[in-house]
Amino acid sequence: MSKKDFDKLLLDAVDEGLSSMGESSKQAIYFHLEKSFNIKKQEIPRKIKVFEHSMEKIFGLGANFLEILIMKRINAKVGEHIKGHRSQDLTLAEYVAAAKRSFLASKETKKMAEEMIQCDQMTIEK
Repeated sequence: MSKKDFDKLLLDAVDEGLSSMGESSKQAIYFHLEKSFNIKKQEIPRKIKVFEHSMEKIFGLGANFLEILIMKRINAKVGEHIKGHRSQDLTLAEYVAAAKRSFLASKETKKMAEEMIQCDQMTIEK
């Protein structure tokens, strides 16, 4: 698993969070993000702070609700609690950074464990 996998996970979480407003509203938001803020949907992972700022410009205080929905979706997709953080303690950009670290660390740990098991099996077979 890689940064690319996390970016897909993040885009799915954003899509699901925005879907809470309905499909046509979600499409209108993506259109507005691209035309008014110069951020395409696929660029959101690389421009998460711009995305966060844009959402605040579009929705004002209502952006917090959408950001929390997105954070909850990220947490569900990462499959574990983001270590040491609660969503209300962080901005969306900070939460995404923490989730990415957690995601990449857990995937690296899993990969290392699989490699150790393979080495053990090879040793046993000799």
